[in-house]
Amino acid sequence: MTGTIKRLIRDRGFGFIRGEDGQEVFFHRSTLQGLDFDGLQEGEKVEFDLERGNKGLRATKVRAHNT
Repeated sequence: MTGTIKRLIRDRGFGFIRGEDGQEVFFHRSTLQGLDFDGLQEGEKVEFDLERGNKGLRATKVRAHNT
C-alpha cells in the first residue's frame, strides 16, 4: 500500500500513516526500512504493508515511496 505520513509523535517513536483509502494506521519507528525516523516529514509519501495486531491494523515494512 501507499500513503502519506499524517502525524509523527517524535518523542515516543511512532506515528500515523493515511493510506490511499483514507484510513489512518499506526506505525512504530522499528518498522522503518531504509528510512530515518528523525528525518521523516509529515506529508511524505511512503509504501507499507499491513498486519493485524492486538490493537487493530498497523503498518509494517514502512519504506520510501518509489515514484
